[in-house]
Amino acid sequence: MTPLPALQLFTFGLLGLAILALWLPPVRLSATVAVPPWIALFGAAVVWALFSGVLTLTGLAALAVFGALAQATGSAQWTPALRIVAGIGTALLGLALAVHKVPGFANPQLIAGVRFTPDALPFTQYANFDKGAVGLLLLAFVCPRAASGAEWRTLLRRSWPIAAVTVSSVMLVAILTQVVRPALKWPDYTLVFLVTNLLLTCVAEEAFFRGFLQHLLAQRKPDSRSWQVAALLLSAVLFGVAHLGGGAAYAMLATLCGVGYGAAFAATGRTEAAILTHFAFNAIHFVGFTYPAIASS
Repeated sequence: MTPLPALQLFTFGLLGLAILALWLPPVRLSATVAVPPWIALFGAAVVWALFSGVLTLTGLAALAVFGALAQATGSAQWTPALRIVAGIGTALLGLALAVHKVPGFANPQLIAGVRFTPDALPFTQYANFDKGAVGLLLLAFVCPRAASGAEWRTLLRRSWPIAAVTVSSVMLVAILTQVVRPALKWPDYTLVFLVTNLLLTCVAEEAFFRGFLQHLLAQRKPDSRSWQVAALLLSAVLFGVAHLGGGAAYAMLATLCGVGYGAAFAATGRTEAAILTHFAFNAIHFVGFTYPAIASS
């Protein structure tokens, strides 16, 4: 594991806090002015990212455009036609940022080519400011989120059985297809991996594929059950396509996971259900099985 310099560590600490602060109530500054805490924390993260070299002015401009597009997509004040145009821009720029095709970011490496078990493919992990910011801004402006303790209790009650079925069934398929095998482990950097995976991977991917894509598609025909299923399956297939870099078998498993994550979202109407289901799968995969997959002999 590569330790981050203090400036970069502080940068990503602020970004993580900004993501978590999405669920905090606004801070009232006066009778008419209230500021969501995530805005202040994200602003601080951006400033530190510029000072630490993680972000340049080009990257900052891209994030500003993405934030404006996401805000327009989720705003009821815009006309439907303009929201569609903004949504297309949000999808294209968000995807480009998430797959690191937009210049202006120098994401530091956390884990470099490590084999967690002797038979595993080497794994590299980065702290991705661009992808984390995409997840934050989508959750802030577009994705449906739990707004009360009662909603949290409901989504947890409805999503945990879906998470259990998703993890057990997809892992069984992965074992049968010889993509992974049981391999219990707890390396020294497990907690760093899990926190990074939750905040910079699961949040961003579920915000995009479920809270943004599946949600907006489902809204087109909210009373049609077949349309809801189609929206779920389309988001799952696109999620699988996004994982084709790991090979056809890996993409197939990602598609099956996407069905489970989409089902958790559909059952609750809240993006947190998909995020937690995704994280449960990734955590169990990492701790209990070959990660990311068995190397070809």
